[in-house]
Amino acid sequence: MSPSTITLLFLAFAVVMFVWEKIPLALTAMIVCIGLTITGVLDAKTAFAGFVNSNVILCVAMFIVGQALFETGMANKIGSLVPRFAKTERQCIIAVMLITGLTSGFLSNTGTAAVLIPVVIGIAASSDFSRGKLLMPLVFAAALGGNLSIIGAPGNLIGTNALNELGIETGFFEYIGVGLPMLVFGILYFAVFGYKLLPDNKDLVSADDDQFAAKDFSGVPVWKQTASLVILILSILAMIFEKQIGVKLHVSASVGAIILILTGVISEKEALRSIDLKTVFLFGGSLALASALETTGAGTLVADAIIHALGDTPSPFLLLLVIWIVTCALTNFMSNTATTALMVPIAVALAQGVGADPRAVVVATVIAGSCAYATPIGMPANTMVVGIGGYSFRDYVKAGLPLIGVSFVICMVLLPILFPFFPG
Repeated sequence: MSPSTITLLFLAFAVVMFVWEKIPLALTAMIVCIGLTITGVLDAKTAFAGFVNSNVILCVAMFIVGQALFETGMANKIGSLVPRFAKTERQCIIAVMLITGLTSGFLSNTGTAAVLIPVVIGIAASSDFSRGKLLMPLVFAAALGGNLSIIGAPGNLIGTNALNELGIETGFFEYIGVGLPMLVFGILYFAVFGYKLLPDNKDLVSADDDQFAAKDFSGVPVWKQTASLVILILSILAMIFEKQIGVKLHVSASVGAIILILTGVISEKEALRSIDLKTVFLFGGSLALASALETTGAGTLVADAIIHALGDTPSPFLLLLVIWIVTCALTNFMSNTATTALMVPIAVALAQGVGADPRAVVVATVIAGSCAYATPIGMPANTMVVGIGGYSFRDYVKAGLPLIGVSFVICMVLLPILFPFFPG
């Protein structure tokens, strides 16, 4: 059996298992990684190179830097700013989405949502606002905000890594040209129209309420809270000005994480606990599959089949359209990171198949991979608010599909402009 055939079989296995989720996603990725090694498709060094990839190190370091903001209660302080700017339910939706979106651009989407959920429940309890009107916009804003920077979500780093492997330089705000308009229009959508599609359950009491009870951070020294925010800001600034200071992104993030541990802002145990090993193994294992798709030519075979199905000379815009729709459909039923890991190598092969710059399709894949708004299983934060928000599957479809439509239009308009298929 040829290496390309073996790789395609492992790709099919990964797709089925990522969607089915009968075994953990990270375990599926590792089975693929080790399987590609045992079958001789990849040597061990290549197969496990993803685990020492600079983007994996960046991801791990930012888990620690972000966790310090959560552990010290500084994230709660940021969330408590909402009532100061919101006097009506609609204003509250705007404030919640704005704070959540901006925060999740630099921290874990799921972590941001988990911290702000009890804040929003408290706001709803102390006012006449419906938690059903507030919680879904919150988790959707966490997903939208993740597109503001390359560290906003693990899938972003997968796209960045693919471009870097092709010799294409990327910036810290690689996705912001599309991500920021999506966040802005997402907020406008819920403020003007979307909130009407959500259930009005002001008197709802859920069995999950205790799980999201607000923590008491009164015993945390103010200096720790301040230090967690200052180090986060400095780490982000160092990453933004990477070229000017000559320090790589993952090094800046690692320095921030080390300082937080050395100064006692976050303990070693808390730092280690903050590292999401599921993401690390999923990321590292998936990079092995991406490498196999490229080196064996299996990715090209998949791309050629898609191109052939679309006609003899499909336009790059049509390929962009197809890759966005397929990725968006998958991400609503499986992990965002897994979806992006599967689709990015195929997107690159598609672009190369028509001789186009792959940047547009890679960015489209990353953005579409975050548009998990139409189901309660599309991303962890969606699932977290099902019970406490009193939502049904239908509520996600009603409110999420139009938001996907908004995101789709923005992408189809901006991507060809910001990332031309055939630049100068």
